[in-house]
Amino acid sequence: MWATSQLRSFESFEFVGRASFPNNNNNNNNNTCLFHHSRISTSSTFRFSNSLAMSHHPARQPEKMIVLNDQNEKLVGLLHDTGSKEIVIVCHGFRSSKEQHLMVSTSIALENEGISAFRFDFSGNGESDGSFEYGNYMKEVEDLCAVVKYLKGTNRSVSAIVGHSKGGDVVLLYASKYHDVRTVVNLSGRYDLKKGISERLGETFMEKLKTDGYIDVKSKAKGTVLYRVTLESFMERWNTDMHEASLKIDKECRVLTVHGSADEIIPVEDAYEFAKVIPNNKLHIIQGANHSYTEHQDQLVPVVVDFIKACLEQDKETCA
Repeated sequence: MWATSQLRSFESFEFVGRASFPNNNNNNNNNTCLFHHSRISTSSTFRFSNSLAMSHHPARQPEKMIVLNDQNEKLVGLLHDTGSKEIVIVCHGFRSSKEQHLMVSTSIALENEGISAFRFDFSGNGESDGSFEYGNYMKEVEDLCAVVKYLKGTNRSVSAIVGHSKGGDVVLLYASKYHDVRTVVNLSGRYDLKKGISERLGETFMEKLKTDGYIDVKSKAKGTVLYRVTLESFMERWNTDMHEASLKIDKECRVLTVHGSADEIIPVEDAYEFAKVIPNNKLHIIQGANHSYTEHQDQLVPVVVDFIKACLEQDKETCA
């Protein structure tokens, strides 16, 4: 298996896969769609450089919107409205918010390409109602479902959903359950949710949870409690199977999986595991990038935006 890296911008995608993408030259059994090197477009890179510069001074301020989830909790979001019928929903990760820099830069880059975007806080995070819960994957899927339904009710077409880290898992879980969004972007999602737990909860986490019923995760610097992990919320994560969910994603659903080779939170191997099982997947590895793409957002965001634009173009051609 191979994937290109550090692809800044390109003029076109070659869609490859056994489902809806033609020109399948990949003989591997994992049905993975991989990026091919193509000519760099200087003008495209320049436009994105401008969009990053504009991220501090956007042409228009996003509009705050409130969406109610199925528990009547208020989900607070920001709409980057270009007037387009198509809209992309951008989802944050664990203990994060719609204000995380990657959420902002992705939304503004889409806006600068004429595509409306909506970034919001999951319940229990940021400005939204509700209590923070460890795990909570399926509740966040239902939060996303409420947002999709709301936007569709405003005569929008939800063209893509984008998620980072835990948000990457949430958009994949959504796609495996609802099958109504044909373009999904998974940025640094975790493949095996039974891993990466001891780093936060300690090596004896299972014993403590069974004995006490909870674990308080504390700040290493100040010793203050950051959040509580209950046995119930822990088991929700433990029992969430991303492998099985990935297999349930429709073959017509185009998935882009992006990961940094130097991810210190979720190993890059997880991206390759997703690529083996998602039926219609493109894999892109960004060399040297960490989990938050701190020094590589100028490489990440054009890949995401160009993928979404290519899918929109394909949809238009299909409907023509």
